[in-house]
Amino acid sequence: MPIYKIFRRPEWDAFKAAGATRGAPVDLADGYIHFSTAAQVAETAAKHFATESDLVLLAVDPARLGPALKWEPSRGGQLFPHLYRPLRLEDVMWDKSLPLGASGHIFPEGVW
Repeated sequence: MPIYKIFRRPEWDAFKAAGATRGAPVDLADGYIHFSTAAQVAETAAKHFATESDLVLLAVDPARLGPALKWEPSRGGQLFPHLYRPLRLEDVMWDKSLPLGASGHIFPEGVW
């Protein structure tokens, strides 16, 4: 089951150009890349990107990330996946636009 990362379009464009990223500003500040599970990603979008429309959703196979992926308690005590190394383009299974609709972000089919 994939884990998910939301990027703003310029962050995604920079990642694609570089081939790797240490993440968005929040990731750089915290020292790891934040991911969400399928059950967590809608709440993540609503909490951290509520008014942003030009977003990109990445799906990543956690098995590709190796021991640098840690599951740690965060929001409400839930375990969230955190990556303690740069994310590489080859780690990404797919990327899709995550537009903002009238009642929240519109997730691609198959996320849940």
